[in-house]
Amino acid sequence: MELDRSLFADPPARDARFVIKQVWSEMHNMWDDEGKMLVEFMHRQMNEEVNGLEIAARNLTDFPDAPWELRLAIARQCWDESRHVNAFRRCFETRGGRVGEYPILNFEFRMLTAIPTLIGRLAVQNRSFEAAGIQAIREALEHADRYDPDVAALLDAQLADEIQHVRYGNRWVEALIARDPRNAIDVVRGVSQANRAFPMIAGEAAIHLNLDDQTKREVGLIDPIPAQT
Repeated sequence: MELDRSLFADPPARDARFVIKQVWSEMHNMWDDEGKMLVEFMHRQMNEEVNGLEIAARNLTDFPDAPWELRLAIARQCWDESRHVNAFRRCFETRGGRVGEYPILNFEFRMLTAIPTLIGRLAVQNRSFEAAGIQAIREALEHADRYDPDVAALLDAQLADEIQHVRYGNRWVEALIARDPRNAIDVVRGVSQANRAFPMIAGEAAIHLNLDDQTKREVGLIDPIPAQT
């Protein structure tokens, strides 16, 4: 399936081990075997964390004139994402998985790098995708008794990082708009572009974000964090 080039950039490089799919329905979506589903999820999540690292790295290279404090926060996210990749790979391989065993999607990288502004990317990646990650991890931790301690510890550590990613994204979206209110237009454009692109990937599997008040407070969606100047 060929995706709309106005909404999706070129894909990131992957070596010959990987089978790359374009849409969610083409993946190995297994619901009948919880053990295999967890292993496949770890492989998929490992690649999504690589996407997160690649997006953050591209934000550094694509926007070299961004404020230093923002660039430092993005660099820290690169470090966080790299740790997540290694953690998921370790858990995946200790359960007998082989890198490249399952297909992967690179839609996040293609969606985000097609957005031409840094504030637009922060609004979509950090305030939307990373926030959805918080929701998914908290739901998984509610059933942590299904997992061994290694998986539960991985999810708990990842949750702390994702909260910080959403938090700094919120802080800087507010700060950049405070510096120049015209930046709000780029937020709207970025989110609108993502809203058109995401259903092409997910179809009926689209995520509906529903964070509780505690989480909204932690990431600055309510009781806003004072904007940096």
